[in-house]
Amino acid sequence: MKKRWTIIIEAVVAALLVLVLTVFNVLSPLDYMVRDKLYQIPRGIDSKIKIIGIDERTLDEYGPIQTWSRERYAELINKLNENSDAKPQLIGLDILYSGNVDENGDKALADSCKSSGNVVIVNNLIYDDRMIKSNTGELIKTVKGVANPYDELAEVTSVGYSNVAQDSDGVVRRIIPTETVKSDDINNSSVDTAEKEYSIFSKLMYDKYCEINNITAQEVPTDRSGRSIINYSGKPGDYECVSMVDVLEGKIDPRAFKDSIVFLGAYAPGMQDNFKVPSGGSEQMYGVEIHANILQSYLENRFAVNGNTVMFAILTALAAFILHIVFRKLNVWQSVLILFAAVGAEVFLCVTLNNRGTTYNIVYMPLIAFVSFIYALAIHYAVEKARKQKVINAFRKYVAPQIVEEISKKGDFTIELGGQNKDIAVLFVDIRGFTTMSEALEPEKVVEILNEYLSLTTKSIFDNMGTLDKFVGDATMAVFNSPFDLEDYELKAVCAAMDIVKGGEELEKVLFEKYGRSVGFGVGVNCGPAVVGNVGCEFRMDFTAIGDTVNTAARLEANAKKGQVLISDEVYRRLKDRIEVKEVGELALKGKSKGFMVYEVVRVDR
Repeated sequence: MKKRWTIIIEAVVAALLVLVLTVFNVLSPLDYMVRDKLYQIPRGIDSKIKIIGIDERTLDEYGPIQTWSRERYAELINKLNENSDAKPQLIGLDILYSGNVDENGDKALADSCKSSGNVVIVNNLIYDDRMIKSNTGELIKTVKGVANPYDELAEVTSVGYSNVAQDSDGVVRRIIPTETVKSDDINNSSVDTAEKEYSIFSKLMYDKYCEINNITAQEVPTDRSGRSIINYSGKPGDYECVSMVDVLEGKIDPRAFKDSIVFLGAYAPGMQDNFKVPSGGSEQMYGVEIHANILQSYLENRFAVNGNTVMFAILTALAAFILHIVFRKLNVWQSVLILFAAVGAEVFLCVTLNNRGTTYNIVYMPLIAFVSFIYALAIHYAVEKARKQKVINAFRKYVAPQIVEEISKKGDFTIELGGQNKDIAVLFVDIRGFTTMSEALEPEKVVEILNEYLSLTTKSIFDNMGTLDKFVGDATMAVFNSPFDLEDYELKAVCAAMDIVKGGEELEKVLFEKYGRSVGFGVGVNCGPAVVGNVGCEFRMDFTAIGDTVNTAARLEANAKKGQVLISDEVYRRLKDRIEVKEVGELALKGKSKGFMVYEVVRVDR
């Protein structure tokens, strides 16, 4: 129950994190980056939108743009419109013509625009440096005025502002289709001071295009701050762009622009009209290209606005809540599959909604889901490690510490279920005289003496890397080479037996002085094949060894006298060059139809 509530509390924390992060868009740079990659996938540019660029070749030919006479722009407009049957539908000049420069040039440009009737030009919004809170709680700048083209030109053209809005990371993702200007007098004759509504340059181009083609202009959805998100159609350089100098010098046939929408604008880095855009990566896009993308979004009605952030935050928080519980319940691979499925589903949903005009913060649910997955993975790891440590601690009660240490390093805890045939050495040891002693002493002292002897036998077994199989009353059974492989296990079994006998002699003196009683050990060792594995039933199992090899070791121990280690002929055969023995002779062991050759170990060469 405690674990269940812990998981629920953790899931609530995950859900609250998603809720808060989504509503307040705390990691907006990260969210912008992810949304740019998923939402701003170039869809292909409209071939009827073309750009005439004031590029470096043009500047090299005609000099800095601020030194030009406006007759040059008039010449370009006249050249594009010289064939009435093959002229562009619309020409947009993304150049601010503020103030009068020279009378002839100003008049020439105004006259050519008037006679053309298809020219849209730009003005420039002047923003206040102070930031105010919008009705959505965002900090925005207010417009205090507009820098307009000179009067003669403004009277014969349509004028829209060229400013593009940059997000906090400097990327142009949104437009404000219209701005209402409320300003005080500004000491600048080219700045409007009365209240007036202005449209963005590319929207005005769209409105004029619809007017020319008798199309009903579509209303673009905006959020509460009056903004729309651009769905870019192309990357920097995708729109067809020709050099202005090539058009003016006749290298480009003006008929190539028939029925097109033509933009003229800065196309050289030195003109400082380039911006970071979502579809550009590290490459920047010129302002005239941005307006071309905005116009295409108008033509295809592909703008998006922020959806109901709170509702989306609640839904994704609920998803994070469920995912955390799932990750804590399932195994790693199941959790991986569910994590990818959940993230994939959210990405698919958000991209689909964005394409249909509603956009949402996408990064927070996957981020917290990933954190939940890592957390659950860490918990699984900690639990598994604790489980293995529990197994190790259990092994320490049965297996020599050296073996346990080696197993824990390798991480190999596998013991086959059921039985398997294996060659092992088996040791039985029993306390001689224990029954008589237990009748004469108080139970507490009997137990104390028994524990002393069992501690000695256990230490001797473990020191020689054996496995403590079981205690049976005052007897101990140990096996060597099971459950884990052990080199030279026959010799180690004999060494353990000799250590028990030797240790028993010293312990016997101490106990005699303390209790006035003495006992000793009889030990039997045999080796050979046996069945090792889990023996028992479903609810109670014991890992042990069974077979004739085990029974014979027990019979040898039963025949051993105090302080004596008896071994079988098989053990002697395997170790005869490394041990010194006394021949006991054939013994009639219980369960054996004929005599059994037995030896007493005198010395061991370790």
